[in-house]
Amino acid sequence: MVTVEDVRELALTLPRSYEAVVADRIKFRVGRIVYIAFSRDESVMGFAFPKAERATLIAAEPEKFRLPRPSDQRYNWVDCWMAAIDEYEMRELIIDAWRMVVPKFLHDHPSTSIALRRQG
Repeated sequence: MVTVEDVRELALTLPRSYEAVVADRIKFRVGRIVYIAFSRDESVMGFAFPKAERATLIAAEPEKFRLPRPSDQRYNWVDCWMAAIDEYEMRELIIDAWRMVVPKFLHDHPSTSIALRRQG
């Protein structure tokens, strides 16, 4: 099972990314833009994801992904259950979410290729 510590380890290696705690919830940001947020009990991770592709993702794997709360549905955002994803999938989701909030010249930063390699 993936933990908040696993996410933290990856997120803090990405350029411009930092951790914040808001209302007892851990979030990762680039500037003022949140791209990862956890539920208070850390069982659900929300992450930046294109709204146009959200329904397809949820329909394909409803056991992993769900709509965010109604107030967040206007954003490019989706939630997943932490227990349902493995480390490699978490890495893909985090890097893709980070890429949504950073300038394009950072998309292929060396830290992203290292982070996507499977841990042996």
